[in-house]
Amino acid sequence: MGTWTAPSAIERELYEAKSAGAWDRYLDVLARSELFLPQSRAQVDAEPSHARFHPVGHSLPVYTAGMLPVPTPETVFVRQRLSWFAGVWERRDPAYLAVNPGTPVEAYLTTGPADLARWRAHADAATGWGLPVGEVHALHVGGPLHGPVARGLAVGAHLCVTNGEFWNALAYHGGGYTRERERLRKWWGITTREEWLDVLHRMLNAEIVSPVWEFALRVRRILASDFAGPVDAEHWRHAAEASLRRSAERAAEPQLTPDGVTVAQPRPTAEVEGEITGVHRLIGRITRYEQRFRADGLLPEDGYVRSVEGWDVGRASQMARWGLGARYGTLEETERAVLRAGEAAVETYRSWADFSAGYLLGRCLHFDEEEFGEWYDSSLATHLTLTRAPASPWLNIPWK
Repeated sequence: MGTWTAPSAIERELYEAKSAGAWDRYLDVLARSELFLPQSRAQVDAEPSHARFHPVGHSLPVYTAGMLPVPTPETVFVRQRLSWFAGVWERRDPAYLAVNPGTPVEAYLTTGPADLARWRAHADAATGWGLPVGEVHALHVGGPLHGPVARGLAVGAHLCVTNGEFWNALAYHGGGYTRERERLRKWWGITTREEWLDVLHRMLNAEIVSPVWEFALRVRRILASDFAGPVDAEHWRHAAEASLRRSAERAAEPQLTPDGVTVAQPRPTAEVEGEITGVHRLIGRITRYEQRFRADGLLPEDGYVRSVEGWDVGRASQMARWGLGARYGTLEETERAVLRAGEAAVETYRSWADFSAGYLLGRCLHFDEEEFGEWYDSSLATHLTLTRAPASPWLNIPWK
């Protein structure tokens, strides 16, 4: 390939096919690749379901995922399949589909009826579409591979592997403008910049993950430090119960304030006992998950989960990028948030594997409900991929 480096595996395959004159192979790659169509953001906001053609001369430019430019406020991209273009193309439309124009992998595809039929045939034969999920994908050009920003991006790698996205895409487009907006609306109820900033802030400060989960783990962390070793589950339960009772007693004590003595109301006994029972159950759940984690290689034989704050911090790394893809935030804001996510992870955890265990325990407590089903299986597979795959950033970026 001379001095040119393909941004991703997609463009490398296109280059190899083009260089060999293997145009059927070139179309095979296009048929399983997301093709991004530039759009006016104002027009998309007015009609989100309507994609427009914006020809340049006699051709319509489209781009593969590794060739997308840095996001700007005015221009956005929507993703389509090659089969979609074959289905909507009309005689009055441009004479050429320009794939990655101006690059070493460019191709100007003619658009006659026989060409469109050929596109459909390749699309029908495609075994998948987009980057395969469950694998590590990276930008070799256009995304950091080392350094603090790369570390912050790698903190969000769980979701990148799960969703089939480039782990190091800071100038993020994801699945295109409309899909990123729909993702935030559907899963987070986010429809404005202010809502995105609020959720991102709370994630970076680990304010979304359950404080009860973190309380229970903090009690054990203190015990493990005090006794310099593993903590028995019954000892853990007794210590958590004692802490809750002391807290309830202190809340009932009169408080001296600048306005005088404030008489506090004791908390109802049933409420305190209910909290204690709930924490006992939670400790049992955590203990059982950790036993399974050890059996499956997520934790060493005597290992335990330090904190579930990684569940928030890992999602924050992605939330920062989702906001950029949806144009709720800027590239500068995204970079600052990604850097903070990396710093927050290092403050709490001791290694990539330690962080991953905390992230996955939070995910399992939230979704799995001890079924050890699809949520658990996918979490385990992602962890093993990121801790073993040679291309994983976790094997190439030092934790500290």
